[in-house]
Amino acid sequence: MSEGGLKTALETIREEVKTRFEAQKRVLSFGEYLELVQGSPRTHTRDAGRYLKDCLDFFGSYEVERPAGTLKRWKLFDLEFGLHDSGHQGELRLRDRLAGHEVVQEAFYRILDGFEREGRANRLVLLHGPNGSAKSTFAACLMRGLEAYSDTDDGALYRFSWIFPRVREGAGIGFGTSADELGQGDTFAHLPEDRIIAKLQSSVREHPLLLLPRDVRQRLIANVYEEGGLSEAAPDWVWTGQLARKNQQIFQTLLTAYRGDLDRVLAHIQVERYYISRRYRVGAVTIGPQMSVDASERQITADRSIESLPASLSALTLFEPYGELVDASGGIVEFSDLLKRPLDAWKYLLLAIENGEVSLQMSNLPINAVMIASSNELHLSAFRQHPEFNSFRGRIVRIRMPYLLDVHREREIYDGQIVPQIPRHVAPHTTYVAALWSVLTRLRKPDASQFADSDLGTIAASLTPLEKADLLADGVVPARFEADQGKVLAGGIEEVELQGKVLAGGIEEVELQGASSSDYEGINGASPREIRMLLLDAATNFDEPCVSPVTFLSRLAEFCDRDDYEFLKEQPDGAYRDHSAAFVDVVKERWLDIVESELRAASGLIDEHSHLGLFDRYITHVSHWVKKERLFNPVTGQDEEADVDLMKSVEENLGADDATEFRNELLSGIAAWAIDHPDQEVDYEALFPRYIEQLRQAYFNDRRSQVGEIGQAIVAMLEDDDTLEAEQREAAQQALQVMVGVYGYERSSAKVALGALVDARYRD
Repeated sequence: MSEGGLKTALETIREEVKTRFEAQKRVLSFGEYLELVQGSPRTHTRDAGRYLKDCLDFFGSYEVERPAGTLKRWKLFDLEFGLHDSGHQGELRLRDRLAGHEVVQEAFYRILDGFEREGRANRLVLLHGPNGSAKSTFAACLMRGLEAYSDTDDGALYRFSWIFPRVREGAGIGFGTSADELGQGDTFAHLPEDRIIAKLQSSVREHPLLLLPRDVRQRLIANVYEEGGLSEAAPDWVWTGQLARKNQQIFQTLLTAYRGDLDRVLAHIQVERYYISRRYRVGAVTIGPQMSVDASERQITADRSIESLPASLSALTLFEPYGELVDASGGIVEFSDLLKRPLDAWKYLLLAIENGEVSLQMSNLPINAVMIASSNELHLSAFRQHPEFNSFRGRIVRIRMPYLLDVHREREIYDGQIVPQIPRHVAPHTTYVAALWSVLTRLRKPDASQFADSDLGTIAASLTPLEKADLLADGVVPARFEADQGKVLAGGIEEVELQGKVLAGGIEEVELQGASSSDYEGINGASPREIRMLLLDAATNFDEPCVSPVTFLSRLAEFCDRDDYEFLKEQPDGAYRDHSAAFVDVVKERWLDIVESELRAASGLIDEHSHLGLFDRYITHVSHWVKKERLFNPVTGQDEEADVDLMKSVEENLGADDATEFRNELLSGIAAWAIDHPDQEVDYEALFPRYIEQLRQAYFNDRRSQVGEIGQAIVAMLEDDDTLEAEQREAAQQALQVMVGVYGYERSSAKVALGALVDARYRD
């Protein structure tokens, strides 16, 4: 770029920055700020609780369909914030977003709604669950959302500073002199920097309206709320709040010096917009479990600007609070692993939660922040035994955060956090295999006695871990069940999911009060932290051409053999909690099933929907056979008798003993479906899942050897085997193109996957 072009570009940038600065109303006088309050009273009278709730509402929500029902998910936890899902920013969004936990989101939103009705955030929100269950991720998403929201017009936040002008060279303010007289409405807020001798900020970021006397402030708020049509009450923070000690001292001193002239006092106020920032600890602070107090006071340094203040102010001993609680004012403070601290180190929170203030040496610090804490179940159980627990019980609201039990949500974690960090090809289904094993280790065997419906309890108790995982993730009812059993299970998925939270003392109050026990489904099992470690470890094996399920399963088997983790030492409960070899084998077989299904489709030898067409033709012939009607044959153009050979062939595959009874049973089921689903085509997969699966498997078995031959040919071709015949090579090439183009394989990962499949299922 030429020098002239560079100057033009800089000038354009300068104008854009200036325009943006003015549009954002970064610096205002007190009077200008009152105009904002009048124009949007709710926006400019919020406390931290309402601000966080409005932040969630601003980004919105959407419904997500889960097998157990429809849930609401808040977009904030997707971390979109206008970013495109491509490049580095897209990877960051995917990496840091909260996977799943919609129930937790709903619970937290209801708590914020309660804070709004009660007038302030008067309880500590405690997220509790096993290590690695995304408690910190939940808080981090909230903080990132607040950052983005504070940058919008709807999320504008303001604090105030005291401005003291330079009257003439070497002089101070000179209260009461003619040189310092102000006209009506004049303000020091917009003075240039060279005219300002001192600027004292409010470290607590108090609301500018607190500068008004309480009775005047309340009348003002009541009027603007009425004019704005707002029915709710203003939060306590602005309705009954008071200035912190330093600002109250300055205010009273100026009011005395100006003989009660409030306009002249407020002329010293500069209202400035500020923005939430985690990096700079503005309105978003995480406090670790260190043994220290979270707020204190210090005397303001007596620098030249302070010395230049008039005697009435410079004679004051001004203290200002500082610390994490001060930095978090106006936003959110997270107490990470709170219960790892000795109780005496945070006992002050009792009064802080109760009164909204923290007692310091020289004053009380007003608290305007939503307080969130996290804890694992071990420390929470110990805290419940503490004599002081009952004192905290009413001041803490608990939200349980277990490990995820949905394979797809678990997979999101590894797709977002691990895959972008691996500079090599990650084979299809690698993260699925990792997620499936993780979920299997967390599941508990359903207890039939805990179900209100005994039939549902019996069916649920018979589920294998893999079947339960499929049910919770996709609503898949095992094909082995009869139609009536499948219908009962499909209608009871929500109860099966809830049963994991049923304890000896009853059903856990998930959202608000938590349970009195620490034993629930999702408290034990593999943590995402361990799985991330195994995936990254698998990526370091440079002897392998890619990161594949084979490599991961090898690392997983070694991990199980070490037996270093408590969940690996659990006693199996039937097929459940058998985390080592059994679950590794289960996951491997599921992966091979998927690869085999892809090979079948890629080979072109099997139409994946042909068995449905066959069943449909069978039902048509059965219907005409029962009614003793002829049916039209489109090939011959003639009306013909029902094809008995076709019916017998299908019935042999389905294992029907009495053909007549079997046919009548099918037609009765279809008739019942038609009554329950008028104007809808019969969904045979939903109505007869077991029969459809049997037909599918029979159809595949008839062509299994041919599929195996193509799989072997692909592996041989990838190994540069010159003995393949031209016809075999062409079929292998076509199938490989589908594996790569449709299913996301590369040649290296296709070789690994198909090699494992051929070795396991197609070698003589």
